[in-house]
Formats: sequence, structure tokens, C-alpha cells
Amino acid sequence: IRVVKAAILLSSLNSTRKAMQKNLVRKVFSHPIYFIAFGFGAGLSPFAPGTCGTLVGIPLYYFIQSLSLLNYAIVLLLATLIGIWVCDVTERGLGVHDYSGIVWDEVCGFGLTMWAAPSGWLWIVIGFILFRIFDIVKPWPIAWIDRKMPGGLGVMVDDLMAGVYAWLSLQLIHRFF
Repeated sequence: IRVVKAAILLSSLNSTRKAMQKNLVRKVFSHPIYFIAFGFGAGLSPFAPGTCGTLVGIPLYYFIQSLSLLNYAIVLLLATLIGIWVCDVTERGLGVHDYSGIVWDEVCGFGLTMWAAPSGWLWIVIGFILFRIFDIVKPWPIAWIDRKMPGGLGVMVDDLMAGVYAWLSLQLIHRFF
């Protein structure tokens, strides 16, 4: 009887999860703010949404990489300020702090990683890998910021810090290798 009850409960949870996912997909694709926060839908990935969100940053980087350092910084600052608002609205709407599907912070963090980066696909791949490492590992103070800073600012700042660490690492690799 316990096995039957567990199977029924598991089936019920599975159908509830599917219904919640379907509702989330509908929200993301019908609400422009959620659509941006979810990295144009990349954050809906059931596997590694943060990595998928960072992948969205690559074509965006490609379009702005030729800007002057100042103009690149201005675009990144605007994307970050918009991101703070978009992530805050989405986080409040979902009722979950730093929900894994909110990936605009990864897009901006990767953009910061690539500021003043050397040209070429090799450097994009290295920047991508470095950013993902720092975003996943969250060395001090990134993990603390992730836990303590509320709202859209908190969502964005921990990934921007990961971007700073990745940027420094990328610049050092370029300089010394």
C-alpha cells in the first residue's frame, strides 16, 4: 500500500510540475519583461539554464565587440540597469529570489567578462568558460552577495562580480600567455 501511495504521490507531483512549467513558459513568452529576464527563453532550459543564458550573451557580444571601450561600457551599463529592473520585476512576479531561469544577469556578466577582450573565437570560448566557472563556484564575496543582497540588484551583482573575476583572469591569461 505504501508503494502505491508513493507512486500516486509521485505521479501527482510530476503532473503538477508539468503544469507549473507550462504556465511558466506561457508567462515568459507573453510578458516582455519576463522574456528579457529569461534571456529570450534560454532560461527555460531544463538543463543548465545559466549556461544557456550565457550562450545568449555570445551573439550579443558579437554585435557590440567592435564598439570603443567607452561605448561598450555604456551599452553594458544600460543593459545592467535595465537588467536590475527586469530581474526585480520578474523575481517579484515569480515569488522566488534569483530563480535559476532568470538569466539576464548571466548575459551581462559575460558581457563584462568580454570588455576589452582580445579578438577571436578562442578568447570568446575562454571568456565563456572563465565566467561559467566563477558564476558556478562563487568565490568570496560572490556567494555572500548571492545570499544577502535582495531584489533585482542582488540577482545582477553576484554575476557581475563573477564577470569581474573572469575579466581579470582573461586579461591575465592574455598578458602572460
